[in-house]
Amino acid sequence: MGPHPAVAAIRLAVRRVLHDVLNELNDIPSAASSCGRSTVTRGPDGRPVVLVACSGGADSMALASALAFEAPKLAVRAGAVTIDHGLQAGSDLRAAEVAGRLTAMGLDPVEAVAVTVGRAGGPEAAARDARYAALDEAAERHGAAAVLLGHTRDDQAETVLLGLARGSGIRSLSGMAAVSGARRRYRRPFLQLDRQTARKACLVQHLPVWDDPMNADPAYTRSRLRHEGLPALEKALGKGVVEALARTARLSRDDADALDTWAAQADETVRDDAGLLECAKLHALPPAVRRRVLRRALVAAGSPAGSLFARHVEEVERLIVGWRGQKPLNLPGRVEARRQGGRLVIRQS
Repeated sequence: MGPHPAVAAIRLAVRRVLHDVLNELNDIPSAASSCGRSTVTRGPDGRPVVLVACSGGADSMALASALAFEAPKLAVRAGAVTIDHGLQAGSDLRAAEVAGRLTAMGLDPVEAVAVTVGRAGGPEAAARDARYAALDEAAERHGAAAVLLGHTRDDQAETVLLGLARGSGIRSLSGMAAVSGARRRYRRPFLQLDRQTARKACLVQHLPVWDDPMNADPAYTRSRLRHEGLPALEKALGKGVVEALARTARLSRDDADALDTWAAQADETVRDDAGLLECAKLHALPPAVRRRVLRRALVAAGSPAGSLFARHVEEVERLIVGWRGQKPLNLPGRVEARRQGGRLVIRQS
């Protein structure tokens, strides 16, 4: 008898991602040498290292178990990182307990990493920033080819709704990418699987699961959306809302990718010999492309991408399409944008 359908589904998802990582590693040497950049691809024993980020929750425990099962068959060294955000009493003990479970699965290396969560952008954003910074450091430390994340289709639906509520553009509505980060580091195998599949896989494998109380705390926006917003939508619109939102994310991502490519090409055509953006040429671009060019310029000048919202870009755009002698704009990251002599000058103050 084969594995339970839920277990089979998560293992298949992980197997596909590992095959993708291995195929890309085989292509890296020639690509890396041609562009002159170094890449971290294999551990000390010659096997590629793949880490899983595991909180101890059902999604990431299911992911860890699937990685532990699939990696040896593909000569991949599988490890894990659990992050202690320090936001709850006893969080260090919880992280150590999760690390012990991961080690018992046969994962190696396994680390429990403590982080300090700041305040920038609110508690959820600050915790996310601290977590990804720690995962980046762990990946570099172990020479990991990839870090697997346990985001599910339900998480994707929540991300799309949050972007919609903020009035964000199509890039925000595209949700989380299956592959993201520097050198395509982060992989999300479960974006096509629902949360219940991961939980069922843990149940039938008798994997202990920790339900973070913060995920049920109505003080947090995502928690309210998960426990109140989405159920209300499904009650009003019927089942299938999560699947529809996830599908919207996939379609939006295709559109956003195409527009980003167009903007990257347009960026080279709207600058003068000194590299400054020419307002007349920016004005001639389609609005969706123009705003992307402006956002790229603001981020390049030092404005943090996570703090740069659509309203900021729209304010800068008004220097192009609604010029009435406005004063310079102060933007996140101490970046200033001003119109001067038909040029848009963006610099860090």
